[in-house]
Amino acid sequence: MRIHVEWPMEGQIYNRGHGVPPGVVTDVVTRVADAFMSNVGRAIVNKEEEVRLCLVTLLCEGHLLIEDVPGVGKTMLAKSLARSLDCTFRRIQFTPDLLPSDVTGVRAFNQKENDFEFRPGPVFAQILLADEINRASPKTQAALLEAMEERQVTIDGDTHDLPKPFMVMATQNPVEYSTAS
Repeated sequence: MRIHVEWPMEGQIYNRGHGVPPGVVTDVVTRVADAFMSNVGRAIVNKEEEVRLCLVTLLCEGHLLIEDVPGVGKTMLAKSLARSLDCTFRRIQFTPDLLPSDVTGVRAFNQKENDFEFRPGPVFAQILLADEINRASPKTQAALLEAMEERQVTIDGDTHDLPKPFMVMATQNPVEYSTAS
């Protein structure tokens, strides 16, 4: 399994600890990380380094691209991460006919209210599994990339913030395993 990590932009500054002594923060992070590793380790066996990278990526507000053959637990890894941290989880199967609005959501007419209402798409989950992202059209990929970078989506001129934390775990199968589009 190869994992590619996208870190936040260079020069981004993090407020470390808000005046809390460094040892206290370290102890809390260590306890949470150990509990997380133990919990996810029950579902994902012999992938400690990959699980650790997932946690570090989430803490650093990054995103992951996981490349591996089908059937090795990429979906289970994402679900376990979300469950262990009590985060919302959604999965999108990327296909050539997937539209950007299938990812971000739409404004639909509500006949009872006689008005348009926003219906959020799966990108509004805290942990989003973008399965086989390389199969989607460039426009659909661009919609997801904008959400990843800006941590918000704009639909019909209205901006909607994404939840915190927000992490995309995108997968792609190696070229020799790609299905015909």
